[in-house]
Amino acid sequence: MASGPHPIPAAASASSASSSSAPAASSSAASSSAAPAAAAASGGPASAASGGGPAAGILIGDRLYSEVSLTIDHSLIPEERLSPTPSMQDGLDLPSETDLRILGCELIQAAGILLRLPQVAMATGQVLFHRFFYSKSFVKHSFEIVAMACINLASKIEEAPRRIRDVINVFHHLRQLRGKRTPSPLILDQNYINTKNQVIKAERRVLKELGFCVHVKHPHKIIVMYLQVLECERNQTLVQTAWVVHDGKS
Repeated sequence: MASGPHPIPAAASASSASSSSAPAASSSAASSSAAPAAAAASGGPASAASGGGPAAGILIGDRLYSEVSLTIDHSLIPEERLSPTPSMQDGLDLPSETDLRILGCELIQAAGILLRLPQVAMATGQVLFHRFFYSKSFVKHSFEIVAMACINLASKIEEAPRRIRDVINVFHHLRQLRGKRTPSPLILDQNYINTKNQVIKAERRVLKELGFCVHVKHPHKIIVMYLQVLECERNQTLVQTAWVVHDGKS
């Protein structure tokens, strides 16, 4: 979170106002008593030292924001969030949710190939897609719009950015292929503008729901290393199976 100047609490402003008419000794005393109060209000180190515990958050303006904790314990989704999922709470059965997850990941994979993205970007997009829908429901959010947002965000994370127009164009092409229709070019009309705005908003929503913690550490390199140690890197069937099994459980 970007750090910026915190607003001066009332205690500090009052002390500074009174210190203008007081002698130098009383001014230094007032400022020394106001410093812990200002630090406590801003969630700074002084509050942790005086209160004997960690700060409750960070005060920006008049709103208190919680801190983000990044530890190995937070790398996996807790079991209590795996079932019931938000979609199941909205009445969607588990097989239908599983099918939507599979379809979304297949769309991301197919779109990534057409966009000529590296495989790691596609895998990152699929992980973001899964993580988002453990916080939000398929009933309330379009899985196709979220898939577009995830692959667009993943392309930036993996330093292979693509234009939103290209992402929408590819998904438009895939939608026509799924419907067995004759492919036609994407028309840049009001519908395209609405879709673009929805993708941009969905990308922001994904970032917000994940707390901007979008780093994904993939085991693909480890898989290749293990296969080399086992001298099985030439076994195409084994290599492809190990790769696909991981992507299916991202």
